[in-house]
Amino acid sequence: MNNFLIPANAKKSMLIFGLFTKFDLILFLVGIGISLLLLVILPVEQIMMAIIALLPVLITGFLVMPVPNYYNIRTLLSSAIQFYMNQRKFKWKGWCVPHGEEKKR
Repeated sequence: MNNFLIPANAKKSMLIFGLFTKFDLILFLVGIGISLLLLVILPVEQIMMAIIALLPVLITGFLVMPVPNYYNIRTLLSSAIQFYMNQRKFKWKGWCVPHGEEKKR
């Protein structure tokens, strides 16, 4: 029997800083950019305005935070967004329907 042992961190070398993908860093940088823009535009004398200005960086930071199974959460969120934004007519071609049409008997 060939039993191969794959280390738990085998894919960490493919990630930036061992934690993030390119998409994660781009998403976080966009959040930082939007927050900086809001800090310049909004009057930040009140605590509520400061919270509103920092919301983009907090949300994107939460989305890219390296917690176990967060890719599953991001995939779930993207699937939900695609479901609500894309077409509702589902095209399915299964083993019992040759070329999308029912077999006539």
